[in-house]
Amino acid sequence: MSLVERALKKIQESRGQVPPAHAHAQPSFNTVPMQAARPAPAPQPAVSVVSAVPTLEPVRPTRVVHVDRDALRHAELLPPTSQERQLSSEYRQIKRPLIANALGRGVPKVPSGHRIMIASAMPGDGKTFTSINLALSFALEKDLSVVLVDADVAKAHLSRTFGVHNELGLMDLLRDEHLDVESLILPTDVPGLSILPAGKAIETANELLASSRMEQIANHITVRNPNRIVLFDSPPLLITTEAMTLSAVVGQIVMVVRAGVTPQSAVLDAIELLGEGKSIGLVLNQTDEQVRPGYYYQYYGHKDGDRSDESVEADAAALRRSVAEG
Repeated sequence: MSLVERALKKIQESRGQVPPAHAHAQPSFNTVPMQAARPAPAPQPAVSVVSAVPTLEPVRPTRVVHVDRDALRHAELLPPTSQERQLSSEYRQIKRPLIANALGRGVPKVPSGHRIMIASAMPGDGKTFTSINLALSFALEKDLSVVLVDADVAKAHLSRTFGVHNELGLMDLLRDEHLDVESLILPTDVPGLSILPAGKAIETANELLASSRMEQIANHITVRNPNRIVLFDSPPLLITTEAMTLSAVVGQIVMVVRAGVTPQSAVLDAIELLGEGKSIGLVLNQTDEQVRPGYYYQYYGHKDGDRSDESVEADAAALRRSVAEG
């Protein structure tokens, strides 16, 4: 190629008339190779975080029972306001030996002394009145709490009084071992006072009260909290067999006697039914006479050998004088 031809060709190329050799290649979207798509990562197994199993706390009931003192006065289950101070003083006298026996304060500790049965020989002696007022007195103690148990399952008077007769309670615990005891003990708006309702009545109540499950329940209530006092409001001793059965799981018994009404023979028969080996106290209810504390609150049936025959007979004589007709 001549020099002229080479110059002409260079001019044509500069004008775009003759494209360079590489200009024939068409642009392609694949000219710059794209990064190969990464395969989707294999699904990873779900990682479940398992925390340490915490110590199970008892299920606490959400209901708080209101103690309506005016309603209790109206039902004659609390004294009139004019007699409150006097009766409070009398119940302090009653609870002091019970606390001493339960905790071993100044006296030998009574086995199962934290469990106290409030009993009577006959209906109408003031057993429920005594249970409520004694429970309220116990609740005033700074280092103690009290659980009031309605163990008179046939009447459930205590449960009806506090409006908890439709709640699960003692009988349900005895029937169903899977129920948690603490979940059925209802707190009240009185600090230190809780209530275990009677629950649903059943014909085999006596057998249930005599079962090992009853001992387990009683142990649970007191052993879990050694500063608890448990008051069992029981049926009359001479009317039903449940009270006798219940007496086997308590350490102390308070016998309520209605002054001028309860026959002497009934009281003595009830005490004899309970047998020996129990710490039994006597509360003289609805007396108009001013009686010394020894007559107001007497003990019978201490452990074998603890008391002489003369001492027991002296107490029996005091009982006869205290429960004189009229």
